[in-house]
Amino acid sequence: MSEIFDYYDEQMNYQGTALRSEVHRRGLWHQTIHCWVMQKREGRCYVWFQLRQSDKDTYPDLLDITVAGHLSAGETIEDGVRELEEELGIRASFSELFKLGEHREQLEGHVRGVPFIDRELSHVFGYASRVPLASLELQSEEVAGIFEAGLDEMIALFEGRLDAVSADGMVTCCSGELQPVQRNVRATDFVPRPSSYYSGMFRALAQHGLSV
Repeated sequence: MSEIFDYYDEQMNYQGTALRSEVHRRGLWHQTIHCWVMQKREGRCYVWFQLRQSDKDTYPDLLDITVAGHLSAGETIEDGVRELEEELGIRASFSELFKLGEHREQLEGHVRGVPFIDRELSHVFGYASRVPLASLELQSEEVAGIFEAGLDEMIALFEGRLDAVSADGMVTCCSGELQPVQRNVRATDFVPRPSSYYSGMFRALAQHGLSV
Protein backbone atom coordinates (compact mmCIF):
# COMPACT_ATOMS: atom_id res chain seq x y z
CA MET A 1 0.00 0.00 0.00
CA SER A 2 1.36 3.44 -0.93
CA GLU A 3 2.17 5.72 1.99
CA ILE A 4 0.48 9.12 2.21
CA PHE A 5 2.10 12.02 4.08
CA ASP A 6 0.93 15.42 5.26
CA TYR A 7 3.09 18.11 3.65
CA TYR A 8 3.88 21.69 4.63
CA ASP A 9 5.39 24.94 3.42
CA GLU A 10 8.79 26.12 4.72
CA GLN A 11 7.14 27.62 7.82
CA MET A 12 5.55 24.20 8.47
CA ASN A 13 2.04 25.41 7.70
CA TYR A 14 -0.10 22.46 6.63
CA GLN A 15 -0.72 22.33 2.87
CA GLY A 16 -2.32 18.96 2.17
CA THR A 17 -1.47 15.31 1.59
CA ALA A 18 0.54 13.51 -1.09
CA LEU A 19 1.98 10.09 -1.85
CA ARG A 20 5.46 9.36 -0.45
CA SER A 21 6.88 9.15 -3.97
CA GLU A 22 5.43 12.57 -4.83
CA VAL A 23 6.71 14.13 -1.59
CA HIS A 24 10.25 12.96 -2.35
CA ARG A 25 10.03 13.80 -6.06
CA ARG A 26 8.87 17.38 -5.47
CA GLY A 27 10.86 18.00 -2.30
CA LEU A 28 7.81 18.75 -0.13
CA TRP A 29 8.35 19.42 3.57
CA HIS A 30 7.04 16.64 5.82
CA GLN A 31 7.52 15.36 9.38
CA THR A 32 9.51 12.44 10.73
CA ILE A 33 10.48 11.03 14.10
CA HIS A 34 14.05 10.06 15.02
CA CYS A 35 14.70 7.86 18.05
CA TRP A 36 18.25 7.14 19.17
CA VAL A 37 18.37 4.08 21.41
CA MET A 38 21.06 4.00 24.07
CA GLN A 39 22.05 1.49 26.73
CA LYS A 40 24.07 1.87 29.91
CA ARG A 41 26.04 -1.14 31.10
CA GLU A 42 28.72 -1.34 33.77
CA GLY A 43 29.12 2.42 33.83
CA ARG A 44 29.51 2.81 30.05
CA CYS A 45 26.98 4.26 27.61
CA TYR A 46 26.40 2.78 24.17
CA VAL A 47 24.39 4.01 21.20
CA TRP A 48 22.62 1.78 18.69
CA PHE A 49 22.39 2.48 14.96
CA GLN A 50 20.78 0.58 12.13
CA LEU A 51 21.95 -0.63 8.74
CA ARG A 52 19.39 0.39 6.13
CA GLN A 53 18.11 -2.24 3.71
CA SER A 54 19.58 -2.34 0.22
CA ASP A 55 16.24 -1.64 -1.50
CA LYS A 56 15.37 1.54 0.44
CA ASP A 57 14.27 4.47 -1.74
CA THR A 58 16.73 6.79 0.04
CA TYR A 59 20.27 5.96 1.22
CA PRO A 60 20.26 2.15 0.90
CA ASP A 61 23.04 0.21 2.67
CA LEU A 62 24.08 3.14 4.88
CA LEU A 63 24.12 3.34 8.66
CA ASP A 64 21.45 5.50 10.21
CA ILE A 65 19.50 6.55 13.29
CA THR A 66 18.46 3.58 15.46
CA VAL A 67 14.81 4.04 14.53
CA ALA A 68 13.32 6.65 12.24
CA GLY A 69 10.12 6.95 10.31
CA HIS A 70 7.79 9.30 8.52
CA LEU A 71 4.58 10.44 10.14
CA SER A 72 1.73 9.31 7.93
CA ALA A 73 -1.15 11.64 7.10
CA GLY A 74 -3.08 12.51 10.25
CA GLU A 75 -0.53 11.06 12.68
CA THR A 76 0.81 12.98 15.69
CA ILE A 77 4.36 12.96 17.04
CA GLU A 78 3.16 10.65 19.82
CA ASP A 79 2.03 8.13 17.20
CA GLY A 80 5.63 7.90 16.01
CA VAL A 81 6.60 5.70 18.98
CA ARG A 82 5.18 2.79 16.95
CA GLU A 83 8.45 2.79 14.97
CA LEU A 84 10.30 1.19 17.89
CA GLU A 85 8.06 -1.85 17.80
CA GLU A 86 7.78 -1.99 14.01
CA GLU A 87 11.52 -1.81 13.32
CA LEU A 88 13.05 -3.43 16.43
CA GLY A 89 10.25 -5.24 18.24
CA ILE A 90 10.57 -2.98 21.31
CA ARG A 91 7.27 -2.06 22.94
CA ALA A 92 7.53 1.35 24.57
CA SER A 93 5.19 4.18 25.46
CA PHE A 94 5.76 7.73 24.29
CA SER A 95 6.28 8.78 27.93
CA GLU A 96 9.42 6.61 28.06
CA LEU A 97 11.11 8.68 25.35
CA PHE A 98 13.14 11.79 26.20
CA LYS A 99 13.33 14.77 23.87
CA LEU A 100 16.66 15.57 22.25
CA GLY A 101 15.48 18.37 19.96
CA GLU A 102 14.27 19.08 16.44
CA HIS A 103 16.23 18.91 13.22
CA ARG A 104 15.44 20.32 9.79
CA GLU A 105 17.26 18.77 6.88
CA GLN A 106 17.29 18.94 3.11
CA LEU A 107 18.94 15.99 1.39
CA GLU A 108 19.19 15.30 -2.33
CA GLY A 109 20.46 12.31 -4.26
CA HIS A 110 19.75 9.47 -6.67
CA VAL A 111 18.75 5.89 -5.97
CA ARG A 112 18.93 3.46 -8.90
CA GLY A 113 18.87 6.45 -11.26
CA VAL A 114 15.79 8.07 -9.68
CA PRO A 115 16.39 11.52 -8.14
CA PHE A 116 14.92 12.48 -4.77
CA ILE A 117 14.70 15.63 -2.64
CA ASP A 118 14.06 14.89 1.02
CA ARG A 119 12.93 17.89 3.12
CA GLU A 120 12.08 16.90 6.68
CA LEU A 121 11.31 18.38 10.06
CA SER A 122 12.45 15.64 12.42
CA HIS A 123 11.37 15.36 16.05
CA VAL A 124 14.35 13.72 17.77
CA PHE A 125 14.06 11.56 20.89
CA GLY A 126 16.15 9.16 22.92
CA TYR A 127 15.19 5.87 24.54
CA ALA A 128 17.11 3.84 27.13
CA SER A 129 16.86 0.13 26.36
CA ARG A 130 17.33 -2.70 28.84
CA VAL A 131 17.29 -5.56 26.32
CA PRO A 132 20.28 -6.98 24.39
CA LEU A 133 20.73 -6.59 20.65
CA ALA A 134 20.32 -10.34 20.15
CA SER A 135 16.72 -10.21 21.46
CA LEU A 136 15.51 -7.69 18.86
CA GLU A 137 13.09 -8.54 16.06
CA LEU A 138 14.22 -6.56 13.02
CA GLN A 139 11.72 -5.44 10.41
CA SER A 140 13.21 -7.12 7.35
CA GLU A 141 11.74 -4.61 4.88
CA GLU A 142 13.48 -1.70 6.61
CA VAL A 143 16.41 -2.87 8.73
CA ALA A 144 19.25 -5.12 7.56
CA GLY A 145 21.16 -5.00 10.84
CA ILE A 146 21.64 -3.23 14.15
CA PHE A 147 24.95 -2.17 15.73
CA GLU A 148 26.21 -0.60 18.94
CA ALA A 149 29.32 1.37 19.85
CA GLY A 150 30.48 3.39 22.82
CA LEU A 151 29.05 6.91 22.94
CA ASP A 152 32.41 8.48 23.75
CA GLU A 153 33.98 6.85 20.70
CA MET A 154 31.09 7.88 18.44
CA ILE A 155 31.34 11.49 19.62
CA ALA A 156 35.07 11.41 18.83
CA LEU A 157 34.33 9.89 15.39
CA PHE A 158 31.99 12.71 14.36
CA GLU A 159 34.19 15.38 15.89
CA GLY A 160 37.07 14.16 13.72
CA ARG A 161 39.21 12.81 16.57
CA LEU A 162 38.91 9.19 15.41
CA ASP A 163 38.94 7.80 11.87
CA ALA A 164 36.95 4.66 12.69
CA VAL A 165 35.18 2.95 15.58
CA SER A 166 34.69 -0.76 16.24
CA ALA A 167 31.00 -1.71 16.46
CA ASP A 168 29.34 -4.98 17.49
CA GLY A 169 26.07 -5.90 15.88
CA MET A 170 23.51 -8.34 14.61
CA VAL A 171 22.55 -8.76 10.95
CA THR A 172 19.84 -10.84 9.34
CA CYS A 173 21.19 -13.84 7.44
CA CYS A 174 19.46 -15.65 4.54
CA SER A 175 17.51 -17.90 6.92
CA GLY A 176 16.03 -14.86 8.62
CA GLU A 177 17.96 -15.47 11.84
CA LEU A 178 20.16 -12.84 13.46
CA GLN A 179 23.87 -13.49 13.47
CA PRO A 180 26.55 -11.54 15.36
CA VAL A 181 29.05 -9.42 13.40
CA GLN A 182 31.71 -6.85 14.12
CA ARG A 183 32.78 -4.06 11.80
CA ASN A 184 34.74 -0.85 11.80
CA VAL A 185 32.51 2.11 11.03
CA ARG A 186 33.48 5.51 9.67
CA ALA A 187 31.53 8.76 9.58
CA THR A 188 31.15 8.32 5.81
CA ASP A 189 29.25 5.05 6.39
CA PHE A 190 26.31 7.04 7.79
CA VAL A 191 23.49 8.88 6.02
CA PRO A 192 25.15 12.21 5.06
CA ARG A 193 23.91 14.67 7.65
CA PRO A 194 26.10 17.39 9.18
CA SER A 195 28.60 15.89 11.61
CA SER A 196 27.27 18.33 14.20
CA TYR A 197 23.89 16.55 14.11
CA TYR A 198 25.44 13.24 15.09
CA SER A 199 27.91 14.58 17.65
CA GLY A 200 25.26 16.85 19.18
CA MET A 201 22.75 14.02 19.60
CA PHE A 202 25.40 11.69 20.99
CA ARG A 203 26.47 14.31 23.52
CA ALA A 204 22.84 14.74 24.59
CA LEU A 205 22.51 10.97 24.99
CA ALA A 206 25.71 10.86 27.04
CA GLN A 207 24.39 13.64 29.27
CA HIS A 208 21.20 11.65 29.83
CA GLY A 209 23.31 8.60 30.67
CA LEU A 210 25.04 10.54 33.43
CA SER A 211 21.67 11.28 35.03
CA VAL A 212 20.42 7.68 35.24
